[in-house]
Amino acid sequence: MEQASIAGILVAGTGPAGLISALALTKAGFSVTLIGPPARTDDRRTTALMAPSLRFLEELGVLGQLRGKAAPLRAMRIADATNRILRSPTVTFRASEIDEEEFGLNVPNGHLTEVLASAVVAEPLVSWKTGLVEEWQPQEDRIVARLEGGKTVSGLLAVAADGRMSPARAAAGIEIRSRGSGQSALVLSFAHSRDHGFVSTEFHTETGPFTQVPLPGKRSSLVWVVRPEQAADLSMKDDAELSRLVEERMQSMLGRVEVEPGRQVYPLSSALPQRFAQSRIALVGEAAHVFPPIGAQGLNLGIRDVQELVGIAADNRDDPGAPEALADYDRRRRPDILARAGAVDMLNRSLLSNLLPAQFARSAGLALLGRVAPLRAFFMREGLKTGSGFGNLFSALGK
Repeated sequence: MEQASIAGILVAGTGPAGLISALALTKAGFSVTLIGPPARTDDRRTTALMAPSLRFLEELGVLGQLRGKAAPLRAMRIADATNRILRSPTVTFRASEIDEEEFGLNVPNGHLTEVLASAVVAEPLVSWKTGLVEEWQPQEDRIVARLEGGKTVSGLLAVAADGRMSPARAAAGIEIRSRGSGQSALVLSFAHSRDHGFVSTEFHTETGPFTQVPLPGKRSSLVWVVRPEQAADLSMKDDAELSRLVEERMQSMLGRVEVEPGRQVYPLSSALPQRFAQSRIALVGEAAHVFPPIGAQGLNLGIRDVQELVGIAADNRDDPGAPEALADYDRRRRPDILARAGAVDMLNRSLLSNLLPAQFARSAGLALLGRVAPLRAFFMREGLKTGSGFGNLFSALGK
């Protein structure tokens, strides 16, 4: 075995969370060894990046390149498309209500990954080791990764951005609680005859959300959450039949629909680890939290992981992987992650439940949001950035 080469920080994973971690750490002055295969650019999904995430990406110097293939999100609508006795009113959240031009941008995942990977390749402080880690070896003063072929690299800290099955998390001895949701998501893009007006609509159905999100032009992306057998059946339908079903589910609000090539199906699950850092390994992105695609939380939450971790690393520059630093990261991320995961889980369960109390609670809550503007503004601000809704509320009360 070759002797380990020393790097400031190791980053495992070459999805968006890993690439953003590598860029952010170099901006903070750390040298980074990025470990993972070439970045995948064939993901047909899109990601709604909220305004705080966009500001962070602008600091990293990549936002300008993302805008060309992205669409702004100026309003977000929730509509009840169930056939239940208790139905919720339609609620529309507009960015202008909180003095924002847009909530964020809807960016194709393939384009996002391509832009981030190009920025990483151009960064002299990043050494990209293409391949996988065969073994993680946490030690008292460093973390060592044995790569394919026997070569080893080491650093003071490892950032686990290696996905929901995270080998790095397992090596740190962090247990995880996970469960399947009994749902799958059919993902595709489609063209439509009417303008979307940069409005995203989340239809609530008995099997989960059916979410349309704007793309440039008269195009939108779709995440249709159904039971696994339904997702398999839908994915096998011809274009004309699937287009008809999408248009029907959307109540023809965007006119004639024509689905585009490239459907994908993803099984959905939820997972939370007992800790978010341990043994010189810190978890970010899906290594730290997995939940259904409701409310545009996934990567935005992962970006907040990265921001917090980079700040703590900068404050502990001599040893960013020290137990005290990782305990601080765990303490700071825990409230945000648990709150977001709990809220998504509660909303998803309320959609699937046939119990009248659950339906009543969801209907009453949405009705209150629709009628009370200050409450609606509070939830919009909290959706963009944790704590900002409370901050604005206390400021208003003070005045």
